[in-house]
Amino acid sequence: MSHEVSGVIAPGKGEPVRVETIVVPDPGPGEALVAVQACGVCHTDLHYREGGINNDFPFLLGHEAAGVVEAVGDGVTEVAPGDFVILNWRAVCGQCRACLRGRPWYCFNTHNAKQRMTLAATGQELSPALGIGAFAEKTLVAAGQCTKVDPAASPAVAGLLGCGVMAGIGAALNTGGVSRGDTVAVIGCGGVGDAAIVGSRLAGAAKIIAVDIDERKLVTAQRIGATHTVHSGEADVVEAVRELTGGFGADVVIEAVGRPETYRQAFYARDLAGTVVLVGVPTPEMKLELPLLDVFGRGGALKSSWYGDCLPSRDFPMLIDLYLQGRLDLGAFVTETIALDEVEQAFERMHGGNVLRSVVLF
Repeated sequence: MSHEVSGVIAPGKGEPVRVETIVVPDPGPGEALVAVQACGVCHTDLHYREGGINNDFPFLLGHEAAGVVEAVGDGVTEVAPGDFVILNWRAVCGQCRACLRGRPWYCFNTHNAKQRMTLAATGQELSPALGIGAFAEKTLVAAGQCTKVDPAASPAVAGLLGCGVMAGIGAALNTGGVSRGDTVAVIGCGGVGDAAIVGSRLAGAAKIIAVDIDERKLVTAQRIGATHTVHSGEADVVEAVRELTGGFGADVVIEAVGRPETYRQAFYARDLAGTVVLVGVPTPEMKLELPLLDVFGRGGALKSSWYGDCLPSRDFPMLIDLYLQGRLDLGAFVTETIALDEVEQAFERMHGGNVLRSVVLF
């Protein structure tokens, strides 16, 4: 038996998204059918619409989601019907060289559902964003993409851990290893950068410097935990960060923009033997040039953060517990809740820098 539901598709490069009827199969072996309750509008969805990921149109957009498992296929033991889950886009295999070495957050063989969802009108196969496709009333995923969490959490905030918020918090806690008393600079204060600020605060950083060219974003960054701000359109970022850190630079600099010029700022704004974390996503044509002697002479670590180097089964329940204890304000990331047919307008507001997250509620 299959299910006909409404979903948001991107029909072609640069074309406005639209709501269509899609067909979702019953789960096969290793798969789960999830009734989506909420899904955040992430910049990655916009990248898909613009052809910035690949050209496998049409896409079924949406991936920052939470919902309830309706059915599971043969062999599924991770979740059961009725479980409240957050969806993730890196279902670990448990068998690759990273998993076998005890580093499943680097899994090199993550997987998605094998069956494809289709357009009801034509039967055309859809490409689900990040293997999820959650701008839909129901979606089909690999069971390993479902992480069971406390159902007391609001779906509107829980789903945000599925991508941007986890990427930022994880960039600070997991990749950057921010610890008590550290100085941290975060370059780029969108949703991911702000989450890195929150993660640094959770870790006990003594000083958190938010850097952005948009004054509105700096105000928000300070509200959620930044101790200092630098307007990159009015000050030399490297000099400003050094001035705020006793002339040394920050222990950890998190680059949440994904551009060569901001990465260079991050590289030179860190202290000797400090750490740079790249969590902003660059485009394929971007190139980086740095003097190799500076790379050698400054020491430390230059890291890239995949999904905040998170392990969903470990990190999602822990962060939801912190949220329910009042120690992690996930609600601060939700600017507005919208209906399924308002995703295109949410992309426009995202372009204008007017929202942290719009969240589709079902």
